[in-house]
Amino acid sequence: MKGYLYLAISIITEVFGTAMLKLSEGFTVLLPSLGVAAGYGLSFYCLSLCLKTMPLSLAYAIWSGIGTALTALLGALFWDELFGPLKTAGLLLIIGGVILLNSNGKKAAVEPET
Repeated sequence: MKGYLYLAISIITEVFGTAMLKLSEGFTVLLPSLGVAAGYGLSFYCLSLCLKTMPLSLAYAIWSGIGTALTALLGALFWDELFGPLKTAGLLLIIGGVILLNSNGKKAAVEPET
């Protein structure tokens, strides 16, 4: 459970860092540039703590998938970036990919009837 808390913090701070990256205007604006460093630094630190209890493939797939979806939503909400059917389909495919990557892929063993 602790791993998921660290993962959630990591995702939120990564999305924050990415938003600050947009506002930094190529690292020419000081406060957003500092926000980039703080956001990504805390994100990777929390991701490393998460990996103490979670498999890398699961944590990274969730981190990147949710981070991508939230970043796309932020772009649409705050910077009027287009969010049409193709972007929606792409995000659904990313989410589906995360689910498939982390599914077991093996059928449950069936016990013989007695």
